[in-house]
Order: sequence, then structure tokens, then C-alpha cells
Amino acid sequence: MAIYKLLLPKMGESVSEATVTKWVKQVGDKIDEDDAVVEIATDKVDSEVPSPVAGVLKERLVEENQVVQVGDVIALIETDGPEGDDQAPAAQEESAPVQEERVEEQEISETVQEEEIPGMDQIQHNRTEVESNHQDTHSGTQEVHSGIRFYSPLIRNIAQQEGISQQQLDAIEGTGAEGRVTKQDVLNYLQGKPSGTPAPSAVQPQQEQPAASVQAPKATEQPAQTTQPVQIVRASGDDEIIEMDRMRRLIADHMVNSVKTSPHVFSVVEADVTNLVNWRNKVKDGYKKAEGENITFTPLIIQAIAKAIKDFPMINVSVDGYNIIRKKNINIGMATALPSGNLIVPVIKNVDQLSLTGISRSVNDLANRARNNKLKPDDTQGGTFTMTNIGAFGNIFGMPIINQPQAAILAVGTIKKKPAVLETEFGDVIAVRHMMYISMSYDHRVIDGALGGQFIRKVADYLEQWDVDTVL
Repeated sequence: MAIYKLLLPKMGESVSEATVTKWVKQVGDKIDEDDAVVEIATDKVDSEVPSPVAGVLKERLVEENQVVQVGDVIALIETDGPEGDDQAPAAQEESAPVQEERVEEQEISETVQEEEIPGMDQIQHNRTEVESNHQDTHSGTQEVHSGIRFYSPLIRNIAQQEGISQQQLDAIEGTGAEGRVTKQDVLNYLQGKPSGTPAPSAVQPQQEQPAASVQAPKATEQPAQTTQPVQIVRASGDDEIIEMDRMRRLIADHMVNSVKTSPHVFSVVEADVTNLVNWRNKVKDGYKKAEGENITFTPLIIQAIAKAIKDFPMINVSVDGYNIIRKKNINIGMATALPSGNLIVPVIKNVDQLSLTGISRSVNDLANRARNNKLKPDDTQGGTFTMTNIGAFGNIFGMPIINQPQAAILAVGTIKKKPAVLETEFGDVIAVRHMMYISMSYDHRVIDGALGGQFIRKVADYLEQWDVDTVL
């Protein structure tokens, strides 16, 4: 029997540690390849660590609620293999990726004959080069994590060698356990075959619902009901004590710290967004037919914020003591309500470099993955400015708390039809218009009322002056 060391996988460039929240497998339990062994949590994103090998859980090396560094050994799995392996820990760590590689090689040999695939010679040549460097490049790392989807180093190397982007890799349907991407899935993708097509001897797994079929909610929709169980301890009388879950504790600490850190100042403007509403009503059906998803007001507002930040770059800052750090990138976070009742802020990176369609796709993608607990740890990192749509709950306006270490957060209220005075060449008239309040909280240490007021007014101007002839 051999001993396989299960490591805490890499979960993103900015994530170096995670907390073990729950052991799915107990000592002595049988483990199949790709079975979830343990649940882990980073700052906000929860995920699972699967086993790349089959065997029996021999030992758990960390306890629940313990913080573990990426690359640390968290469990020992007893597998079928040459005796004596458990006496050479260092050798096991170096050979771990190779062991996984052998498992995937065996899977391919059982399901497909490579010589039957046109163009396989070139792919095989490239893969041979990848595999020859596989052990040196990724020694000590058995799995690479992307959200809750895990890719082996071999899959990563083949993707890099063949020029497969992260977005393309994420789009490949996996035929492994729980939708894992196997080497054959990648080869099928490279050959132009429908990804996820199993060989005759493979069993077709149940596929997840396509992401495109899950639509982002409209601004008027209410969030899903809380489904996460809460621990209730009865106190005296009819009162109840509800223990905060891990995410709620993090949110609570973060909010208290923000109020203690930043002296909050608030500004509010009212914007006439009639042109914006009319334009969206005109294009939404065609957009949904072309893209397979809705276009909401959120990407339109985010684009306006990005333009205003370009005009007033000192809004896009953070504070370090008596130093002001002006951010080069415009990374806008969007507060998203979760089915559990908690809140998370996924981030759209480099918004100013995206088209309106690109922003809309990012908004829908992040919102869908947030609600389905499929965000990657890096999806919530690097934000420089945050917006929140309190209008989704029918609220007119609010005063949000700054998302540290940022210096400002903008909130948009519900859009309501109201009578408004319009100036025309024939004099003032009263007309029914679509009106929306925009409020902003900002850090008075670095943003004064003049700058904050000008910025929020500029956001409103971009929304009011929306070109009704805009083409997606």
C-alpha cells in the first residue's frame, strides 16, 4: 500500500491560506477519485478539496476551523501501490503529480485509441513535452483550484501548451466525477469534438444546468429566500438567540472596522434616466435573443461609474497612513445578495477597457456564480470602487458603508415614474419621467464634499445623457 499526501491546492494568485470548515470524509472512509474530502473557506468563498486518487482516508492532519497554508499537507490517503512508499515522504510529494498523471493516462487508454483521432500526432508531441516537464514544474502541488472547479497540473500544462485560455477551459464540460475536466475532454476540445463527449465505455454523468439558462434578476425582483440553516438557542421568554454563521461574522467585523476607520460623508443626487429606460426597453429583447441572457440596468450604471472615475481619478484611491494610493486599474465591485441572506462583492476587473456587452456578460456571470456558490477566490479581490443596487428591493436611496480599503461606495435606488419640470423652447412643462436617486458614501480623509459631489453628479450626467442610438 502507498500513502498519498493530499495538499491544500492553490486557489488564486491573491489567496495564500484557507480555513478547514468541515471534513466530508472520516478516517477509514473509502474515497473514490474526485470525491470531496474536506470543505474549506477563504475570506468569503467556500469550496471543496477533492481527492485526485482512490483509496482510504488514513489520517487527517488538521482540525476543523484550523487555518492552513496553500501547499500544506492536510490528509494522508492510503492507496493501492508499492509497499514502502509511506517511508519516503519527500519522494511522495515529488511523485504525487506523476501518480495523478498515471491515473489520467489509464483513463484515456481505456476510453479511446489516440491513433483514431485525426491530428493526434501533433497534440501527442505537444503533450509529451508538457508531461516531461510536469513533475519539475508542479512538484508538491497535486491540484490547481479555479472556483469550485479543480484542474490537475497536467490539464493546466496542456491548456497552456495548446493556447487554451482560462475562459475556454472553464467552458469545457468535464466527464470526470462531479464534472471534473479530464485529459480526454481537453483532447476532444482540441479536435473540435463536443466537449464532454464520453467514450463508449464511459458513463455519462449528470450535467449541470448551463450557466446561460440562469438569468440575472431584474431590478424589481426580490432575492431568494434564506435556505441556510441557522443555529437557534432559546433564551428567556419568547426571544431567540441566533448564532452568526462564518460569513456573517466576517461581514460584521468588516463593517465595524470600516466605520471605525473612515469618517463617512454622504451625498445624494436625483437623475432623470428616462432615455436610459427607453433605450433598454428597446434593445432588451434583441439582446436576450443574441446573448441568451438579460441586460439589466447594473452594467449601464457600472459603465457610467467607470467613465466618471476616468474624469475624477482621485475617487479611485485608498489610504495607507498619511499616504494616498491612487489606483491605476478601475475594478468595480457589485454587492450581491446571496440566497443565505448574506452579502458578497464580486469584482469586475478593468471595467473601463470593456465594452457594454462585455460588462453585461461579466455582471451576469458573476451574479450567477455568486448565487450558486461558484465564485473563485480571486473574483472578490482587487476592487477599487463598489456599487450596490438597493433599488432591487424597492428602496429609494440609502447610505451604504464603505468597502475597505476603498474610499467610496455608490448606491442606486429604485427607478420610479414621477412628474418632473422640463424646460422647452415653448416654456416649462410638467411631464412623467423615470427618476432615480443616486447616493454615495465616501471617506472624508481623502475625498472632500466638492470632489464627492462633482463625481456623483457626473455619474448622473452620464446616465441622463444616455444616447438612445447606442448599439451593442
